[in-house]
Amino acid sequence: MNDRAGRRRARRLAIGTAVVLALAGMNGPWLYRVGTEKYHQYQINRPEYKAENGKWEIVDFPEEYRLNTIHAALLHTGKVLLIAGSGNNQDNFDAKKYDTRIWDPVKGTIKKVPTPNDLFCTGHTQLSNGNLLIAGGTKRYEKLKGDVTKAGGLMIVHNENPDEPITLPAGTKFTGKENGKTFVSKDPVLVPRAKKVFDKATGKFLRNDPGLGRIYVEAQKKGAKYQTGTQDNYRIQGLSGADARNTYGIAQKIALDKKDFQGIRDAYEFDPVAEKYIKVDPMHEARWYPTLTTLSDGKILSVSGLDDIGQLVPGKNEVYDPKTKKWTYLQKTMQFPTYPALFPLENGKIFYSGSNAGYGPDNVGRDPGIWDVDTNKFSKLKGLSDPKLMETSGTVLLPPAQDEKYMVIGGGGVGESKESSEKTRIIDLKEDDPKFVDGPSLEKGTRYPQASVLPDDSVLVSGGSEDYRGRGDSNILQAHLYHREDNTLDRVADPLVGRNYHSGSILLPDGRVMFFGSDSLYADKANTKPGKFEQRIEIYTPPYLYRDAQPSLSGGPQTIKRGGSGTFTSQHASSIQNVRLIRPSASTHVTDVDQRSVKLDFKKAGDKITVDVPTNRNLVPSGWYMLFVMDDQGTPSKAQWVKVP
Repeated sequence: MNDRAGRRRARRLAIGTAVVLALAGMNGPWLYRVGTEKYHQYQINRPEYKAENGKWEIVDFPEEYRLNTIHAALLHTGKVLLIAGSGNNQDNFDAKKYDTRIWDPVKGTIKKVPTPNDLFCTGHTQLSNGNLLIAGGTKRYEKLKGDVTKAGGLMIVHNENPDEPITLPAGTKFTGKENGKTFVSKDPVLVPRAKKVFDKATGKFLRNDPGLGRIYVEAQKKGAKYQTGTQDNYRIQGLSGADARNTYGIAQKIALDKKDFQGIRDAYEFDPVAEKYIKVDPMHEARWYPTLTTLSDGKILSVSGLDDIGQLVPGKNEVYDPKTKKWTYLQKTMQFPTYPALFPLENGKIFYSGSNAGYGPDNVGRDPGIWDVDTNKFSKLKGLSDPKLMETSGTVLLPPAQDEKYMVIGGGGVGESKESSEKTRIIDLKEDDPKFVDGPSLEKGTRYPQASVLPDDSVLVSGGSEDYRGRGDSNILQAHLYHREDNTLDRVADPLVGRNYHSGSILLPDGRVMFFGSDSLYADKANTKPGKFEQRIEIYTPPYLYRDAQPSLSGGPQTIKRGGSGTFTSQHASSIQNVRLIRPSASTHVTDVDQRSVKLDFKKAGDKITVDVPTNRNLVPSGWYMLFVMDDQGTPSKAQWVKVP
């Protein structure tokens, strides 16, 4: 009996071994992958690894709360505003389904906010009162050639009456004198009165220069036969008498070619306390893809964008006054491509890095330089490497902001180019004759890199893609920390999610960084399957949060004037070595001109730390800031919110 039992056991063992070996032969690659992944997870979760490289984690959002985040801004309540608008979704746009959410990264709650208009591809910046100014957005989605069924184009309306303007309602019909074809306006247009021109020497009247209005018109019916090929004068139906004589249209080709996105004039302030949009006066120009930048007097400059007929705004820049809630044109024009990276300097001028995000001719407004807004003088800067590969590049003001050193990261060719740059370029604007010099290179040519300033003065550079909108499965799953003191880019833990077009990053008050968005054109390497918008939010915890405990910081005033001081409490005051005042981000399309880290002088006494805020309002624009202190290990505290009035 014992021998038989032993033989049965041996037989079962032999059969089992054969089965295991057979399964191993069939599933070897799978077993290898599982084993490799488990080992990888073990490696990246080791305390020593995290203390050197940090860690990435995906936020667990319930599916019903996810959205196509195009824009994000940190609010002084500690919450994050996530704006999708129509979310680059034509069906949402047609249904007027616009989306905004507020996410509390501490409590993990998310709330839907009524959205008044399509704020997809808007511009935004932090205001001194803590509100977020939001201006522009989408009036019409682009239509590619082949999808356009009705001929359409630009109609210039002339008004030769010097005594009064004229308003033409939407639906106004224009009939060509030569071609006999009729086109219909899509929107109302106000055409200013003609300007009387006199001889300066004699005072003699010379002529009337007609007032001009621009309007998009479309054929009444579908088909190629309604296109035009040459310029024509157009009679306006419904006008009579003097109005009919004084008012007419002139149009070039009206065709079935590609129609670009169109912008809106609407502007809002988002109130972080009431958590709602407040409508303010609209801009003079409709803008899609504009940049908003704070000027030395606290007013907001609005620049570039596609207008209400889908053309690049022709250098007509304007300024928002937060006191009156109204917009005023600058006296002179200056043209930039869309979403230009414009930063205020300590002397009140504006630095343009050459970074931009996507529309405009390749020979207009591409050169980096210093712009004096008051005189409209633009001084070009030299030394930029890969100057033709600046579209979709990122620009960051390196900390501390007092040094006025900027880094330009990656970039690509104009439009849907396959070209991309691995360069970083650094410029010190405090030098007598500032020039760009190359910094450390990235491992791959990178479009859409994200850059976030951290409290310890390092800069997190992550994501992007080698090709336009991630074509060819070209997302870059890499992250680096830039250290200015030795001018190095150190590879750290790899992100879990690819990020390209329509993505961004935001520094949180606890010292972590959140990443949002990404809008790949295709979902496969062969570019045969349409891409899907990346709705997952990912958090990067930097290495400094895996070392010693964070130093404490509490108490202190909520408001500190420029040139003033504030005293805070820290149980670790004796170990504090640096203090930074960091402006919260407002990020979209590789563009975040708000973020800046200001070095503060400070004194220690017992458990008290007294900080001094600089006097220069261009260095420290009015508004809310995160105040961080760093200990001797480079570990930051959690931020205290401080308002500079």
